[in-house]
Amino acid sequence: MLRVVLAEDAVLLRAGLVELLGRVGHRVVAAVGEAGELARAVDAERPDVVITDVRMPPDFRDEGLRAAVELRSRHRGLPVLVLSQYVATAYATQLFGEDAAADGGLGYLLKDRVGEVADFLDALERVADGQTVLDPEVVRVLLRQRTADEPLKRLTPREREVLALMAEGLNNQSIARRLTVTEASVVKHSGNIFMKLDLDPAEGNRRVLAVLAHLRGRPLTPPGGR
Repeated sequence: MLRVVLAEDAVLLRAGLVELLGRVGHRVVAAVGEAGELARAVDAERPDVVITDVRMPPDFRDEGLRAAVELRSRHRGLPVLVLSQYVATAYATQLFGEDAAADGGLGYLLKDRVGEVADFLDALERVADGQTVLDPEVVRVLLRQRTADEPLKRLTPREREVLALMAEGLNNQSIARRLTVTEASVVKHSGNIFMKLDLDPAEGNRRVLAVLAHLRGRPLTPPGGR
């Protein structure tokens, strides 16, 4: 069972998420409609994971996102899943800054994904477990933005598929299941990707951050400044 603090200004969606999470055994310890209330609820409840909308009152801009980043700085390693109505790579870039995401436990999903209940719950539980999750549609947009880059042109179609799934936060075993290939094959493709894109061959969240940094066009400095 996860103890969840939920911040969503749309009353019907907020109520639906509370019901859904309760039905599968999780407990929403606070459900709020404003970013300020979110901060107070987290401070009071110390939840296992936070779910927050990007746009919250009063200005409906990025209040929820800014609250998530601030909470992550105050409560180191606090798992946070951010929901967005639209594909906004700027939001993902802000959320997945190196300092903010280094500890893992961070996710960015489109609200449409909530309707795919199994995928949504899987993402929530992965974030609560300290993993990094990025919506597949956001990954597709990032890839399209970098299609003309010479390093990406070096990748085979299969390597591009593996790269996209790496960016979503999937580990080698999950990628192998998704593509119906062996894990050894995924390891081989990953090695080729790291070499062709000059990425640090790390694992887990560090790998996701390296891939995202490349897709944003901002190389990630490896540990130790190498």
